[in-house]
Amino acid sequence: MEDSEMTAEDIALETPLSNVFIPPSVDSAALLRGDSYTYFSPVPTALLPPATSPPPTTEIASGPPCALGVDEAGRGPVLGPMVYGVFYLPLPLSDPLLRDAHHFDDSKVLTAAVRSSLMEALCKAGSDLAGSCGWAMSALSARDIGSGMLRPAGAAYNINAQALDATVALIRGVYARGVNVREIYVDTVGIPATYQAKLERVFPTAKITVAKKADSLYPCVSAASVCAKVTRDAALETMWKIRGGVGAGAGGEGDDETMAWGSGYPSDGRCVSWMKGNMHPVFGWGPECRFSWGTAKGMLEAGKAGSVKVEWPVDDDGDSHRVTDFFQAKDQEKDGDELGTWFGTPAGLEAF
Repeated sequence: MEDSEMTAEDIALETPLSNVFIPPSVDSAALLRGDSYTYFSPVPTALLPPATSPPPTTEIASGPPCALGVDEAGRGPVLGPMVYGVFYLPLPLSDPLLRDAHHFDDSKVLTAAVRSSLMEALCKAGSDLAGSCGWAMSALSARDIGSGMLRPAGAAYNINAQALDATVALIRGVYARGVNVREIYVDTVGIPATYQAKLERVFPTAKITVAKKADSLYPCVSAASVCAKVTRDAALETMWKIRGGVGAGAGGEGDDETMAWGSGYPSDGRCVSWMKGNMHPVFGWGPECRFSWGTAKGMLEAGKAGSVKVEWPVDDDGDSHRVTDFFQAKDQEKDGDELGTWFGTPAGLEAF
């Protein structure tokens, strides 16, 4: 798995700023362990069903009808998590609040400073965004992405399946919290019709729209894009600080104030340089790395970048037997091994 070639402008937009706003969706302990995790913001009181309503399900919800957008950040990088975000708000507020008042747009066309400012406003108690909107995210760790993709043949858990499962779990979590989701909008890099059909089978009561570039077309998807991107940026900075903020590139130069691994994308020279300069010859890198990516696998091949080839011999306890060991040909010697004759001498075909 690799990302598509990125321009210098794309890399600049994808590179997190130092000292970015750290939203509550960043779990430092989980990042340190290399674990995947989810976060749900508090549901605004205005979106909750009346106290007399029945328990919420995916079929019944009595609060104000809401639109929910889904988008991701960090699908292609070799470093850091892939973050899926959902954002929901009352249907009538989608355009006036998000597009007109706060100018949400696809996170890839907003600067890091603008994204951070929007996220900070969303998390600020008492703001119009916090009072009317809710959001959630799922951070799929680099370790879990890699381990799923590197399962034996036939059991591989590819990144598309992981992404679908994360999306479904987030939407179900929003429903479970009592939000009346009527419309769902999803940005996808795959075939929209196929992905939409899968979601419609899971959420039959919602109107679902899956489209490419949905993060530019639908304000709730734009907001989900910002939530996902800011969370990923903050997660990268948090992981950098957990490492002690050290690690030079191949040239031996590092800056503790900025992340030497850059955006984490394979097409970013800073990322590749950092990986070459900070690779353990046996274990490679820490929980920040997706070992299933070609960039990582290539560096770990024997003889490359100082790596060491590790061979794992098949365990042999010296007492392995096959079923056929208990049968013998007609002309086979009668004095077989002790285990082979434990229950008597095997009979030849003449006995039948």
